[in-house]
This record gives sequence, structure tokens and C-alpha cells, in this order.
Amino acid sequence: MGTISPGPLAEAFVEVADTLVDDFDLIDFLGSVTGHVARLSGTAAVGLLLADHRGHLQFMAASEESARLLELFAIQNDQGPCRDCFGTGEAVIVADLSQEHQRWPAFTPRAMVAGFRSVCALPLRHNGTVIGALNLFGTAAEHLSDEDVRIVQSLAHVATIGILQQQALRRGEMLTEQLQGALNSRIVIEQAKGALAQLHGTDVDTAYNAMRDYSRRKGLRMGTVALEVVSDTHSHPELTMRPGTGA
Repeated sequence: MGTISPGPLAEAFVEVADTLVDDFDLIDFLGSVTGHVARLSGTAAVGLLLADHRGHLQFMAASEESARLLELFAIQNDQGPCRDCFGTGEAVIVADLSQEHQRWPAFTPRAMVAGFRSVCALPLRHNGTVIGALNLFGTAAEHLSDEDVRIVQSLAHVATIGILQQQALRRGEMLTEQLQGALNSRIVIEQAKGALAQLHGTDVDTAYNAMRDYSRRKGLRMGTVALEVVSDTHSHPELTMRPGTGA
């Protein structure tokens, strides 16, 4: 028996589908996907990794900062459920990470220190081509029901279609120019949210949400806003002005 409610599930699919318009913001789209998956599944954090033009996994989006840091660690150490999922194209579901020290000797203790006890990694796959992985991290030693896994995998399929819509396929190989641009934007966004967090004395998740909401409200690409914030903190005073200072 699944635990995902039909109402929120329908809303998530409608919102994600509505995002799939011409020239949509890929970074914002992937951030929305991780947020929806976290809320629907009830997991503590969700991360999303994509392969670059060399076939190396790169961090793209996360629902929480804790997931971002763990994903980056997994990439740097080339191990973990996300790496295995991407390599095999099959789901990797672990109900109790404490039993996986031998399988992932670097990743497992790092994940447990971060407070995670279970993980579910699902492939982003289309017609046999795996382009990344969606990773759900739980704080309890338990696993999602089979039904919930199928639902989350469906959302992963929608995300894959969205990514490929931006890239297109040519003879079964991904065109990587737009993906590389998104990866570059991701780096700038990380810099900008760090700068905003320091400026306002908040955590980076709050800074990211503020930048995303501002970009949506103004009809701007988040990568563009991030680059301008990093280049000139006066470029978007509504976003960068310190409360009560007028500067």
C-alpha cells in the first residue's frame, strides 16, 4: 500500500508538466522536481545528478543543503547508491545504510553522520540511455513501498523527458551544449546563494529559495540573476538589500 496521496501527486504532475514549455529554466525545473519528490515521498532530502558530456556525474539540484553536500561527496569519492544506479541503470534501494559499510566504505559513514539511514536511488532513463540519477534520503531505517517507488520513478521519467526536451536526441546520443550550460549555471548559483546567505545571515537553503522566488516573480532565469548577483551585489537591490540598512 502506497503512502503518496492522489491529490498532492496530481498537483505535482500538473506543475511539473506546466513547466515543460519552450526554453524553460532547467535549473529551476530540476529544483522543483526534487522538492516535489521530497514532499510526496516524505523523505528527508532528495538530490538529482546528471552526466556531463564525458559521462561523469555532476550535481544539479537538491531539496536540502544536506543532500547537496552528500551528493558532492559521493561524486568526489566515486561511490554510493547514485553511482551504482547510474552505472547499472537500475534502482538501488537500501532500507538500512548501517549494513552497507563494506559496499560503500566512504559514502555510508558520511551519510549516517548527516543523519540519513536509508536511500533510494532511481535512474533517469530514456530508451535505454541513462542520463543521471534521482536520490531519496531517509532519516529512518525503512524503505518506500513498491507503489511509492513506481510513482517516484514516474516523476523521474517526467524529469528525464524535460531534460531531453532541452537537449534533444541525435542518433541516440545526447546533445550536451545546453546541459553543459546548465552545469555552468549551477556553479554560479551555488556562489550566489552562498553570497546571499552571508549577506542576510541565513542558511543557504533560505538564500536559494529567495533567489528562486525572486527570479520567478521577475520572469528572469535564475542563472542570469545569480551571475549578476555575483558580479554586482547592487544589480538586484530587492534581493540583496540587507533588511533595515537600506543597502
